[in-house]
Amino acid sequence: MNDGNNGFSSIITGFYDELVTTERKSHLTAETYRSAIFLLEKWCIKNDVALKDLSVRHLTLYFAERRLEADELTVARDISAVRSFGAYLERNGIWERNYSLLLERPKAHRPLPRVLSVEQIEEILSVIDVSTPLGIRDRALFELIYSSGLRISEASGLLLQNVHIDECLLWVRGKGDKERLAPFGGEALKWLKQWLSEARPLIVGSRAVPWVFVNYQGKQFSRKGIWKRFKEIEAQVGLDTKVHTLRHSFATHLLAGGADLRSVQELLGHSDLSTTQIYTHVSNEELQAYHSEFFPDIKKEE
Repeated sequence: MNDGNNGFSSIITGFYDELVTTERKSHLTAETYRSAIFLLEKWCIKNDVALKDLSVRHLTLYFAERRLEADELTVARDISAVRSFGAYLERNGIWERNYSLLLERPKAHRPLPRVLSVEQIEEILSVIDVSTPLGIRDRALFELIYSSGLRISEASGLLLQNVHIDECLLWVRGKGDKERLAPFGGEALKWLKQWLSEARPLIVGSRAVPWVFVNYQGKQFSRKGIWKRFKEIEAQVGLDTKVHTLRHSFATHLLAGGADLRSVQELLGHSDLSTTQIYTHVSNEELQAYHSEFFPDIKKEE
């Protein structure tokens, strides 16, 4: 069993392939899980423990050490990865049973997402220089992300065939290849039309490029490229935030405007309603902040 790395290499490859092809995990999730298993592999090599000999005691020792160097959210994520890996090992007869299911996940405190006000979003969008084709692209891109609550990966991978201009709808492929319809508003429509009809043809020319948003070379505008461009734009207005904050703001503004939680769940593409519920806490905190601002001397009764 010992092939120089305690039998991990080919097994980790098989595990990764199964995550992507059979379990339909996103490549990002599969890569996150694989990275977690690589860390476990390093620990096993260091402690001379073969994969087939891993026990609950070994796993407990490993995660006790892991807690000293990582926060609770990271440890909880790593335990999820090891549980998935353990299920794979059990299916393939390497473990008699999935010992990792006996591990207790830490109850990690999930920080509330940061949300921008409507005025802050308008400020970010207004500083984009739309005198160039790429500027029009940026305005259309970030208007659409906010208007539809897109993830950065969804915006990067959006295909022309999945944009329905007349209906103001996008057909979006999200996490785990889950698909959903995402409507968008008038301002996003205005800039998207200008991008598609005027600016984009100047970049791609006569080439058949399937993606809606492209870089200066006419290739797919990558997640990293979108992130970098947003950082440049936000620096102009003196904010320190993320592209994903536009999605958080989209959800929070919908709820604040009276949308019901189930509808917001569908629009965001969340599998679990509890994921969406975090935005109700954001709204509650905002209400408390407004109350404290306007009624600073009122104290709660003991």
